[in-house]
Amino acid sequence: MTLDQLRPVATRLLEPVVHGADWLGLTPNRVSLLAFAFALLAAGAFAVASPATPAAYLVGAALVLLNGSLDLLDGQLAREQGVDSRAGDFLDHVLDRYADVVVVAGLAAGVGRYALGFAAVTGVLMTSYLGTQIQAVGLGRSYGGLVGRADRLVLVGVTAVLAAVAPVRPGGLSVVAWLLVFLAVVGHLTAIQRFYAAWSDLGESG
Repeated sequence: MTLDQLRPVATRLLEPVVHGADWLGLTPNRVSLLAFAFALLAAGAFAVASPATPAAYLVGAALVLLNGSLDLLDGQLAREQGVDSRAGDFLDHVLDRYADVVVVAGLAAGVGRYALGFAAVTGVLMTSYLGTQIQAVGLGRSYGGLVGRADRLVLVGVTAVLAAVAPVRPGGLSVVAWLLVFLAVVGHLTAIQRFYAAWSDLGESG
Protein backbone atom coordinates (compact mmCIF):
# COMPACT_ATOMS: atom_id res chain seq x y z
CA MET A 1 0.00 0.00 0.00
CA THR A 2 2.86 2.38 0.78
CA LEU A 3 3.64 5.05 -1.80
CA ASP A 4 7.29 4.94 -0.76
CA GLN A 5 7.62 2.07 -3.22
CA LEU A 6 7.08 4.61 -6.02
CA ARG A 7 10.27 6.51 -5.16
CA PRO A 8 12.01 5.42 -8.42
CA VAL A 9 9.16 6.96 -10.43
CA ALA A 10 9.25 10.18 -8.41
CA THR A 11 13.02 10.29 -8.83
CA ARG A 12 12.72 10.30 -12.61
CA LEU A 13 9.97 12.94 -12.57
CA LEU A 14 12.02 15.25 -10.36
CA GLU A 15 15.18 15.11 -12.48
CA PRO A 16 14.47 18.46 -14.24
CA VAL A 17 13.79 20.08 -10.86
CA VAL A 18 17.05 18.68 -9.50
CA HIS A 19 18.99 20.18 -12.39
CA GLY A 20 17.23 23.50 -11.83
CA ALA A 21 18.02 23.51 -8.11
CA ASP A 22 21.65 22.73 -8.88
CA TRP A 23 21.79 25.57 -11.41
CA LEU A 24 20.37 27.96 -8.80
CA GLY A 25 23.16 26.98 -6.42
CA LEU A 26 20.95 25.35 -3.80
CA THR A 27 22.57 22.83 -1.47
CA PRO A 28 20.88 19.66 -0.16
CA ASN A 29 20.96 20.94 3.42
CA ARG A 30 19.31 24.20 2.41
CA VAL A 31 16.61 22.24 0.60
CA SER A 32 16.07 20.15 3.75
CA LEU A 33 15.73 23.30 5.84
CA LEU A 34 13.37 24.83 3.29
CA ALA A 35 11.22 21.67 3.38
CA PHE A 36 11.01 21.95 7.16
CA ALA A 37 10.06 25.63 6.88
CA PHE A 38 7.15 24.66 4.65
CA ALA A 39 6.08 22.06 7.25
CA LEU A 40 6.10 24.76 9.95
CA LEU A 41 4.01 27.04 7.76
CA ALA A 42 1.60 24.18 7.01
CA ALA A 43 1.23 23.50 10.73
CA GLY A 44 0.44 27.16 11.34
CA ALA A 45 -2.16 27.16 8.57
CA PHE A 46 -3.83 24.05 9.97
CA ALA A 47 -3.80 25.46 13.51
CA VAL A 48 -5.75 28.56 12.48
CA ALA A 49 -8.02 26.79 9.99
CA SER A 50 -11.71 26.54 10.82
CA PRO A 51 -15.08 26.41 9.04
CA ALA A 52 -14.88 30.21 9.02
CA THR A 53 -11.42 30.18 7.40
CA PRO A 54 -11.45 27.14 5.06
CA ALA A 55 -8.84 28.67 2.77
CA ALA A 56 -6.25 28.00 5.49
CA TYR A 57 -6.74 24.28 4.91
CA LEU A 58 -6.02 24.72 1.20
CA VAL A 59 -2.88 26.71 2.00
CA GLY A 60 -1.79 23.97 4.41
CA ALA A 61 -2.40 21.28 1.79
CA ALA A 62 -0.23 23.13 -0.75
CA LEU A 63 2.54 23.60 1.82
CA VAL A 64 2.47 19.89 2.75
CA LEU A 65 2.84 19.04 -0.93
CA LEU A 66 5.86 21.33 -1.15
CA ASN A 67 7.35 19.76 1.96
CA GLY A 68 7.01 16.26 0.50
CA SER A 69 8.44 17.28 -2.87
CA LEU A 70 11.47 18.96 -1.32
CA ASP A 71 11.98 15.95 0.95
CA LEU A 72 12.56 13.87 -2.19
CA LEU A 73 14.59 16.60 -3.84
CA ASP A 74 17.32 17.01 -1.21
CA GLY A 75 18.61 13.45 -1.52
CA GLN A 76 18.59 13.54 -5.31
CA LEU A 77 20.36 16.90 -5.29
CA ALA A 78 23.06 15.53 -2.98
CA ARG A 79 23.72 12.67 -5.39
CA GLU A 80 23.67 15.04 -8.37
CA GLN A 81 26.28 17.27 -6.72
CA GLY A 82 28.27 14.34 -5.37
CA VAL A 83 27.98 15.57 -1.79
CA ASP A 84 25.71 12.90 -0.28
CA SER A 85 26.89 12.12 3.23
CA ARG A 86 25.82 10.56 6.49
CA ALA A 87 25.62 14.02 8.03
CA GLY A 88 23.18 15.19 5.37
CA ASP A 89 21.10 12.04 5.71
CA PHE A 90 21.05 12.51 9.48
CA LEU A 91 19.88 16.12 9.17
CA ASP A 92 17.19 15.09 6.69
CA HIS A 93 15.80 12.40 9.00
CA VAL A 94 15.78 14.68 12.05
CA LEU A 95 13.97 17.45 10.18
CA ASP A 96 11.49 14.95 8.73
CA ARG A 97 10.55 13.78 12.22
CA TYR A 98 10.08 17.33 13.45
CA ALA A 99 8.05 18.08 10.34
CA ASP A 100 5.80 15.09 11.05
CA VAL A 101 5.27 16.28 14.63
CA VAL A 102 4.45 19.89 13.83
CA VAL A 103 2.05 19.05 10.98
CA VAL A 104 0.06 16.60 13.09
CA ALA A 105 0.15 19.01 16.04
CA GLY A 106 -1.19 21.78 13.81
CA LEU A 107 -4.04 19.58 12.62
CA ALA A 108 -4.92 18.63 16.20
CA ALA A 109 -4.78 22.22 17.40
CA GLY A 110 -7.06 23.36 14.61
CA VAL A 111 -9.85 21.00 15.67
CA GLY A 112 -9.06 21.03 19.39
CA ARG A 113 -8.45 17.26 19.53
CA TYR A 114 -5.23 17.14 21.53
CA ALA A 115 -5.59 13.58 22.82
CA LEU A 116 -6.10 12.33 19.27
CA GLY A 117 -3.14 14.44 18.20
CA PHE A 118 -0.93 12.82 20.83
CA ALA A 119 -2.00 9.33 19.75
CA ALA A 120 -1.41 10.21 16.08
CA VAL A 121 2.02 11.73 16.73
CA THR A 122 3.22 8.72 18.69
CA GLY A 123 1.97 6.39 15.94
CA VAL A 124 3.78 8.41 13.27
CA LEU A 125 7.00 8.59 15.27
CA MET A 126 7.02 4.88 16.12
CA THR A 127 6.52 4.01 12.45
CA SER A 128 9.56 6.08 11.50
CA TYR A 129 11.58 4.91 14.51
CA LEU A 130 11.08 1.26 13.62
CA GLY A 131 12.20 2.00 10.06
CA THR A 132 15.53 3.50 11.18
CA GLN A 133 16.04 1.07 14.07
CA ILE A 134 15.68 -1.87 11.69
CA GLN A 135 18.41 -0.30 9.61
CA ALA A 136 20.55 0.18 12.74
CA VAL A 137 20.54 -3.56 13.47
CA GLY A 138 21.75 -4.32 9.96
CA LEU A 139 18.57 -5.27 8.14
CA GLY A 140 18.43 -2.28 5.78
CA ARG A 141 16.07 0.70 5.81
CA SER A 142 12.46 -0.43 6.13
CA TYR A 143 9.79 1.40 4.14
CA GLY A 144 7.29 -1.42 4.35
CA GLY A 145 4.07 -1.53 6.30
CA LEU A 146 0.55 -0.24 6.00
CA VAL A 147 1.38 3.47 5.73
CA GLY A 148 4.67 5.21 5.01
CA ARG A 149 5.59 8.90 5.10
CA ALA A 150 4.59 9.50 1.50
CA ASP A 151 1.16 7.99 2.23
CA ARG A 152 0.73 10.22 5.27
CA LEU A 153 1.58 13.38 3.36
CA VAL A 154 -0.90 12.52 0.62
CA LEU A 155 -3.58 11.73 3.20
CA VAL A 156 -2.95 15.00 5.02
CA GLY A 157 -3.18 16.96 1.78
CA VAL A 158 -6.39 15.24 0.64
CA THR A 159 -7.96 15.58 4.08
CA ALA A 160 -7.10 19.27 4.23
CA VAL A 161 -8.83 19.84 0.88
CA LEU A 162 -11.88 17.92 2.10
CA ALA A 163 -11.90 19.93 5.33
CA ALA A 164 -12.02 23.11 3.29
CA VAL A 165 -15.24 22.05 1.55
CA ALA A 166 -16.91 19.65 4.01
CA PRO A 167 -18.94 21.12 6.86
CA VAL A 168 -18.31 19.87 10.38
CA ARG A 169 -21.29 18.09 11.87
CA PRO A 170 -22.20 19.44 15.33
CA GLY A 171 -21.17 16.94 17.98
CA GLY A 172 -19.48 14.71 15.42
CA LEU A 173 -15.90 14.16 14.34
CA SER A 174 -14.59 16.34 11.56
CA VAL A 175 -12.69 14.84 8.64
CA VAL A 176 -9.47 16.10 10.27
CA ALA A 177 -10.32 14.34 13.54
CA TRP A 178 -10.98 11.12 11.61
CA LEU A 179 -7.57 11.51 9.97
CA LEU A 180 -5.98 11.75 13.41
CA VAL A 181 -7.78 8.56 14.44
CA PHE A 182 -6.52 6.85 11.29
CA LEU A 183 -2.94 8.02 11.82
CA ALA A 184 -3.02 6.85 15.43
CA VAL A 185 -4.40 3.39 14.70
CA VAL A 186 -2.61 2.65 11.45
CA GLY A 187 0.63 4.27 12.62
CA HIS A 188 0.92 1.93 15.58
CA LEU A 189 -0.18 -1.05 13.48
CA THR A 190 2.51 -0.22 10.91
CA ALA A 191 5.11 0.01 13.67
CA ILE A 192 4.02 -3.36 15.04
CA GLN A 193 4.08 -4.86 11.54
CA ARG A 194 7.62 -3.62 10.98
CA PHE A 195 8.69 -4.89 14.38
CA TYR A 196 7.48 -8.43 13.82
CA ALA A 197 8.91 -8.56 10.29
CA ALA A 198 12.32 -7.49 11.60
CA TRP A 199 12.05 -9.79 14.63
CA SER A 200 11.40 -12.71 12.29
CA ASP A 201 14.42 -11.81 10.17
CA LEU A 202 16.63 -11.44 13.21
CA GLY A 203 15.43 -14.80 14.51
CA GLU A 204 16.23 -16.51 11.22
CA SER A 205 19.69 -14.91 11.03
CA GLY A 206 20.44 -15.59 14.69
